[in-house]
Amino acid sequence: MSFRFWLTTGALLAAAAVAAGAFGAHALRDRLSPGDLATFETAARYQMYHALGLVAVALLSARGTAGVNPAGWCFLAGIALFSGSLYLLTLAGLRWMGAITPLGGVAFIVGWFLLAVAGWRAGGLAA
Repeated sequence: MSFRFWLTTGALLAAAAVAAGAFGAHALRDRLSPGDLATFETAARYQMYHALGLVAVALLSARGTAGVNPAGWCFLAGIALFSGSLYLLTLAGLRWMGAITPLGGVAFIVGWFLLAVAGWRAGGLAA
């Protein structure tokens, strides 16, 4: 994948995380239980963290760092599985989605590990 893909995807997912956070804080405050609202906010927060992780993937990709793309795919999978399941759990009342959430957490952890390995292999910032 390219710098353009990872940076654009990361930036769009970050924008969506901000929108979700604002939606949760303003539109959902009176519609969700405090517990569900906290769960929704967790989904938005983790989406933002991993959108920023995608920006890091983009920067390493721009340097031609080998092995960075799998980290990006793990972050994308994690956002879909972790944040997506929590959004569905709270907004659609699909409680069974909570069983999927840990798979997204594992994808996040693997993604950060792969990013660390790719970053280590890349060496310093000087090309």
